[in-house]
Amino acid sequence: MAVCEVCFRHCHIDEGKHGFCGVRVCSGGRIKAGNYGKITAAALDPIEKKPLARFFPGSQIFSIGSYGCNLRCPFCQNHDISWSEQAMMLADTAEAYTPEEVADAAERYRETGSIGVAYTYNEPLVGYEFVRDTAKLVHDRRMKNVLVTNGMAETEVLETILPYIDAMNIDLKGFTDRYYRDVLGGNRDMVMKFISRAVQDCHVELTCLIVPGENDSEEEMRQMASWISGITDAQGVCIGKNIPLHITRFFPRFHMKDRRATSIPQIFRLREIAKEYLMHVYTGNC
Repeated sequence: MAVCEVCFRHCHIDEGKHGFCGVRVCSGGRIKAGNYGKITAAALDPIEKKPLARFFPGSQIFSIGSYGCNLRCPFCQNHDISWSEQAMMLADTAEAYTPEEVADAAERYRETGSIGVAYTYNEPLVGYEFVRDTAKLVHDRRMKNVLVTNGMAETEVLETILPYIDAMNIDLKGFTDRYYRDVLGGNRDMVMKFISRAVQDCHVELTCLIVPGENDSEEEMRQMASWISGITDAQGVCIGKNIPLHITRFFPRFHMKDRRATSIPQIFRLREIAKEYLMHVYTGNC
């Protein structure tokens, strides 16, 4: 048995078994990433799809994903590669690539206007070793690395990849412990610490999916935007007001197919509240 140190769960994993995320595995008494190099999805995406609104707008980026996640969002739009039964079957069927092969592919796409590689679709940090190794090669070739993450990782994990990451979109899925704990199976405090550290060394944008009846109150948005606005850099200078926030409309998905979609007026109302604190607020799925 060994203990995984990637996220707040600190799973105790028996030899040959996987942790909660379905990726971290105990092998020879050590924790490894069982999904290393295993790519389940790849596409050339607009940078705005990450979403990033203020990082090389109008460009494209080579986007890759694997399988596994350390959250259990009941509305997950990528559940087939994140945490459904189908996702866990990908351990044996997903094709494996080396970091060099991904960097080579990114270089080829560069000729068509791509700026680098985005690690996305599932939760990249449950297999952070592949992100680290690939991002270093991409960085050395003077291309950009973008991480799309739920921010559910220890700062020690973040430190290993941060030297090579140019931009992140981090999900700040709500601003109550109840929502993170009871609905998502996560830890809000860990995400907030992750965000606070990430903004010191790379471009960061945040995304909040508004789910009716869960995280859609005006007071919660006010508290979230206020906290974001107070984030400081390494020198203690307040930079939070310039952090972009994407407020996104929910549609019924996965285990929340019985929920109604977020109303468009509600999204725009929450945007106006956020704009009381933040300079750059965007709406999504409207």
